[in-house]
Amino acid sequence: MVRLSTLFQNAPDIEIKSLMSDSRKKRPNSIFFCMKGMMFDGHRFISQAIENGAIVIVHSEMIDKTDPNVTYVKVKNVTQAYNSVANAFYGFPSKKLKMFGVTGTNGKSSVTTLIKNLYNDINLTGYIGTISIEYGNVKLPPMLTTPEIDDLHGILRDMVNAGVKACALEVSSIGIEQGRVNSIDFDIGIFTNLTHDHLDYHGTMENYFQSKKLFFDNMKPSGIVITNVDDPYGLDIVSNTLSKVCTYGINNKADYQATNIQILKDKTIFTLRCFDEEYKVETNLVAMFNIYNLLAAIAALHTQGVDIVELLPKLTKIKQIEGRMERIDVGQNFNVIVDFAHTPDGITKVCEYATKITPKGNRIISVFGSAGKRDVKKRKIFGEIADKYCDMIILTEDDPRNESIHDIACEIASGISKTNYIIIEDRYYAISQAIELAEENDTILLLGKGDEQFIYREFGSEYYMGDDRIAREVIKNRLNSMEEIINE
Repeated sequence: MVRLSTLFQNAPDIEIKSLMSDSRKKRPNSIFFCMKGMMFDGHRFISQAIENGAIVIVHSEMIDKTDPNVTYVKVKNVTQAYNSVANAFYGFPSKKLKMFGVTGTNGKSSVTTLIKNLYNDINLTGYIGTISIEYGNVKLPPMLTTPEIDDLHGILRDMVNAGVKACALEVSSIGIEQGRVNSIDFDIGIFTNLTHDHLDYHGTMENYFQSKKLFFDNMKPSGIVITNVDDPYGLDIVSNTLSKVCTYGINNKADYQATNIQILKDKTIFTLRCFDEEYKVETNLVAMFNIYNLLAAIAALHTQGVDIVELLPKLTKIKQIEGRMERIDVGQNFNVIVDFAHTPDGITKVCEYATKITPKGNRIISVFGSAGKRDVKKRKIFGEIADKYCDMIILTEDDPRNESIHDIACEIASGISKTNYIIIEDRYYAISQAIELAEENDTILLLGKGDEQFIYREFGSEYYMGDDRIAREVIKNRLNSMEEIINE
């Protein structure tokens, strides 16, 4: 709780208990911020906000009808005011944490989770992103990839109160564009890559790039920016930053560079060149894109004083990142990989890895769909990628919202010219079919949902068992059935 007079000049000395930007939520003694979104304008919902407890309205447009029991504060920029107030209301929590911000099309969850897990032994570290919200013994369901302004500062305040010293935050392009991280005091900013995604929101790749670039443009002079020099956007995106720039990569010379890479079925070995030193690295992470993710995490921690020699033993047994290149192994003689890949680049990289671990003469079977009401241009591209790498394709649901699952699948199939495919709308049965089809040394790719335990339908979010859990259940049933046949 704070006094309004400490948040705004010349404001009355009244007690504020909470903040709100969603007029539907009940928040007694709150400040309501009239935020403008793509579809809704908070100025239209002032009456509802007052009914639900708002006693202060922060607005940027003229208001025709006012309530004598409510205080009105007119500002030029509501988003900026919301950031400033939320930061002060929660006690400037990001200034009390070492803040790692990771942005890019793919790899945000992996890099932030790697930082959290590797740094946690040195400084208690939290994580906020697509997978969950985690710190200490607390694990909460995810909100948005980058939570709303009030939620984000509240979570960081809770971390500070719990003794957390650092936080790794996934920073989405939409979160940047909507100003959700404007008042977060980042110490380290990391760029992973930029490929086709969210064009339904941004319109063009240039707009998408500029939204990401804004994050680095706003980094403080005392901060450190870490960028992927192998990505075509890697240097341009940090061209205007005031922070110190460090680089990582594989194909181009970088401050943190991986060479002599050997990708095996269950581990990867490479040489890490770091300035004038070389280190032999062995890690249980697999696939080339995960080496990029690991390089980004190593660079982030090394710039904060962590000795690479101390890191090396930890890299051999990195905790499995849920739903990210997650190997499902319950004793079957074929490969099953669950991955969140939902962009053309992400699916390509998982498929490329599958070709490396699948012996010639064996098949790659993929199960995936595409989200409804999201970036429809990539659907045909998904089909083209699967057509190039896979031997069998099963098209299924993936957050269809109010679109027809069959219609989405047909749009994907328009990119398939040579590979056999079938459409199974129910995702559980699609995964079951893939597992039933699998023979020894085949590889099954379950793509798009990762570890998510929900599916967005026309009426909202519905519980979903999860690709990883379904795969384990179906494989166990198959193995048990085979055992029963053998014992007969």
